[in-house]
Amino acid sequence: MSLFITSLNSGSNGNCYYVGNEHEAVLVDAGISCRETEKRMLRLGLSIQKVKAIFISHEHTDHISGVPVLAKKYNIPVYITPGTLKHLRINPEEYQIVHFIAHNPVTIGGLTIMAFPKFHDAIEPHSFIISCKDITVGVFTDIGVACEHLITHFSKCHAAFLEANYDDEMLDNGGYPYHLKRRIRGGHGHLSNKQALELFVNHKPEFMSHLLLAHLSKNNNSPELVYELFSNNANGSEIIVASRYEETPVYHIGQIDVIIGKAKQLAFNL
Repeated sequence: MSLFITSLNSGSNGNCYYVGNEHEAVLVDAGISCRETEKRMLRLGLSIQKVKAIFISHEHTDHISGVPVLAKKYNIPVYITPGTLKHLRINPEEYQIVHFIAHNPVTIGGLTIMAFPKFHDAIEPHSFIISCKDITVGVFTDIGVACEHLITHFSKCHAAFLEANYDDEMLDNGGYPYHLKRRIRGGHGHLSNKQALELFVNHKPEFMSHLLLAHLSKNNNSPELVYELFSNNANGSEIIVASRYEETPVYHIGQIDVIIGKAKQLAFNL
C-alpha cells in the first residue's frame, strides 16, 4: 500500500495538505477557497470524492477559511477539537463535526490519523501523523519549538511536511515590529530554518524519502535559501519547498521506501 501526498498551498495566505492512498484521502487544514482546492486537485489528477475528512490543526484563518464551503458542498466530515470549533464560523448542525482527542487514533478506511499537541499561539493546536499499514506521513507546521512529541513522531515518518518559517538574520533585519518578531520566535510561534534543520539532521530516520518544507514566511525567508540549506544535509531524502502560490506535484511514498528502511536498520543492528 502507498501514500500519495501534496501541498495544495502552504503559507500565511493559506494551508492545505493532502494525504491519501488509492481509495481514500484526508486534508489537513483547508485554508484556501473551495474553488482553489478544486482547481488544484483537478490539475493534479486527484479526485475530491476520495477526501473523506478534513482535520483542523487550529483556528487561525489561514488554516480554516475554506472549510465552510468545502465541507458543506461535498459533505465532508470535519475533525476538530471543541475549543477550535468555537472559532469556526459555521452552524455545527449543518455539518458533520467530529471531535478528535490527542493521541487517540482515528481510522478512516485504510488510513489511521493521530493528533498530538504542539506549541503554538492557538486554543488547542495539534499536529498530525497519517499512516497506511507500514507507511507514515507527518504534518508538522505552526510549531513554536520541537518538543519531545514532535521529535518522537518525526523520527518515524517516511515523509513529512515540516515548517521552516523564517531565517533568523532576515527576521532580525526585516521591517516587522519588535512584538511580532518576539511572537514569531517566542516558543509559541514558528520554527526557524535553523530549528527545523536541527530536527531534520538529528532525528531524520534513514527511510525518510521526502521532506516538504512548509509555511515559509513571505518576508523573512527565501525558497532558494531553504532548499540549499536542507539539500546540503539531505542524506538521501528528496527536498521539496512547498509554495504559497501553487500546489506541489503529487509524491508517491511507497512500499519500496519501507523495505529499504528496514534493510538499513537490520544492517545497522547487525
